Amino acid sequence: MDIGALIGDIIAAPFICIGWIIVGAIAGAVARQIMGSRDQPFISDLILGLIGAVVGGFVASLLGLYRPDGGLGLVLVNLVIAIVGAIILIAIGRAIMGRRV
Repeated sequence: MDIGALIGDIIAAPFICIGWIIVGAIAGAVARQIMGSRDQPFISDLILGLIGAVVGGFVASLLGLYRPDGGLGLVLVNLVIAIVGAIILIAIGRAIMGRRV
């Protein structure tokens, strides 16, 4: 076991979570704007973006899309995937509810 790598992972974990929160919030807000939905509280955009990231990641893996190894490219790709997933969620929600905004 590499103690240095373990300590590095523990130190990096909070920053990774903060990154997820930022990407999720941006993705949720952008998806709402694209879909023409009314404004929601920050936590709603955050949850929409985080769940959208899971849905978008699943769709991207089914399609075999390329994912960069790291850095800014990975963040941008993850952001786009999260936005697409959030848009899919909004569309499914509208189809189930039968309402348009």
